[in-house]
Amino acid sequence: MRTNVVSIVKGLLVAVAMVVVMGCSGQPLSTREKGTFIGTGVGAATGAIIGAAVGNPLAGAAIGGGIGALGGYVVGNEMQNNENAQAQTQAQISSQQKQIESQQRQIQQMKSTSETE
Repeated sequence: MRTNVVSIVKGLLVAVAMVVVMGCSGQPLSTREKGTFIGTGVGAATGAIIGAAVGNPLAGAAIGGGIGALGGYVVGNEMQNNENAQAQTQAQISSQQKQIESQQRQIQQMKSTSETE
């Protein structure tokens, strides 16, 4: 039982080390990367707990980490795609708003020109 606890603690220390390294990379993580990273950590922790129950926490952490990374990537990728689509839609709305404002100014100029004639 004691070796299981030591293995879980080692796995958690590795996860903390990964967080520190990723946090110090200098560039912010994309949503896709965040999803993959969180999925890996949650999967590895869950896998280690389940693996400890059956006597092999390291294998459980490895399997759980892989499955968690895949699931986290899928979720993070979908979220990233949604963010990109929203940003594109917002850019189109902004462009159309500028066109509307320009056309309103032109209408006002035409009105003022026709009133002076």
